[in-house]
Amino acid sequence: MLKHVPNALTIIRFLLIPFIIVNIFTGNYIMAFIIFTLSGITDIADGFIARKFNLISNFGKLMDPLADKLTQICTIASLTLIDIIPIWILVIVLLKELIMIAGASFLYGKDVVVYSKWYGKLATVLFYVAIVFSLLINQFNLGAIWSNLDLGIFYLALFATVFSLIMYIKDVYKKGFIDKQDLNKEVTIDKKERKKK
Repeated sequence: MLKHVPNALTIIRFLLIPFIIVNIFTGNYIMAFIIFTLSGITDIADGFIARKFNLISNFGKLMDPLADKLTQICTIASLTLIDIIPIWILVIVLLKELIMIAGASFLYGKDVVVYSKWYGKLATVLFYVAIVFSLLINQFNLGAIWSNLDLGIFYLALFATVFSLIMYIKDVYKKGFIDKQDLNKEVTIDKKERKKK
């Protein structure tokens, strides 16, 4: 029975996303905050149980980070659409995720795992804190000082996100996940084909 708990918690996070979105658009930010926090707790519990009892599954490895990213992106997109946070924050987050998806597609089938590092986890935590601040600030109509603080946390989260992306690309290249000799061969072949034309 316990072996199904981590995957069940992951599925719950997917199911909570629409409720977060609906409460943001209806202005019920405190309820959105509660559901968003509950989603975060299930994420922590999911990872803890999976590691503690060695219940890591292929489903969990794929769907757990997807649930995290989808929750984060949908929440940021909702806050953007009601003009709580600037659209460029959403754009940077989406670009980063698209690059990560492209990288994952490249590594698919290569029997390679790129583990998340502390700076990637830091970015996730900072985004969580920034989103929570946004919800509470708008629920209780807090002053401009708090709004500026919240924007500052978003800046830190974006910096950590961009830094983690750069380090991810560096790891993929430096550790041999991209075959440098193959890249040189492709360049050489391309030059030869141009000469023939």
